[in-house]
Amino acid sequence: MDKEKLVYLDGEYLPQSQAKLSVYDHGFLYGDGVFEGIRAYNGRVLKLKEHIDRLYASAKAIYLTIPVSKEEMFEIVLSSFRKNNITDGYCRLVVSRGVGDLGLDPKKSKNPSIICIANNIQLYPKEMYNVGIPIVTASQRRNKANAIDPQIKSLNYLNNILAKIEAGRCGVQEAVMLNEDGIVAECTGDNIFIVKDNIIYTPPISVGILEGITRNIFIDLAKKNGIETYEKEFTLFNLYNADECFLTGTGAEAMPVIKVDERIIGTGEVGAITKKLLELFHNLVRNEGEVIFK
Repeated sequence: MDKEKLVYLDGEYLPQSQAKLSVYDHGFLYGDGVFEGIRAYNGRVLKLKEHIDRLYASAKAIYLTIPVSKEEMFEIVLSSFRKNNITDGYCRLVVSRGVGDLGLDPKKSKNPSIICIANNIQLYPKEMYNVGIPIVTASQRRNKANAIDPQIKSLNYLNNILAKIEAGRCGVQEAVMLNEDGIVAECTGDNIFIVKDNIIYTPPISVGILEGITRNIFIDLAKKNGIETYEKEFTLFNLYNADECFLTGTGAEAMPVIKVDERIIGTGEVGAITKKLLELFHNLVRNEGEVIFK
């Protein structure tokens, strides 16, 4: 039997079977909290500062005071990988509002909880990275920024989950979500890119997306390697008629898309620019990041 992973919970590293929260925790009762998914490659944690900065920004947006400094949070993440002897893996870092009562009032939750779970992850079978995946368009629209801003990486993912259910019912693993104006926003757990005439396009923050850290890596890689790249609105028409399409996310990394709503994208095979960016990304992650075992 595999040894249990150790989970950080409010100052302790506990076997996962013993890491438990109260049923009165408002993260559980109301999705009141924030989180980050963070990836480690080759003994290094990729873009740790950016993830921690985004965690604290999300917390600030929902009036949640994280009870440790950013420097302490750095060490929590690194130690979680270290204590579980993980050099290539993933951690889920969560800050919940903490224990309160059965009412909504966040002031009743005096002590936010911090949880860090380090483990392995594989969202898609390996062969799909070579051949690409089909996706569909969800009828579920992306949250509007004047309701719950998608830039807040909160524990309430029901908007995304409903779209994910639609994808599953259509026999695919991912769905693209539109905003209220019918503009392509993002997928249920990933940002989306298209390539047309050797130019890359990805939706801007203003259409209602999470500003993905892996998304930003790919934008930077493309620009540094002379590939014209724009953050620009586009519709399903542009997506259907793209030469290439790929998704990016911490868990998914970068997944080529070869079909959308039964429309073949480009040649129906992984495109040259997508392949080039995947190669650049894999080279980058092997050599960059905060060292786990110093």
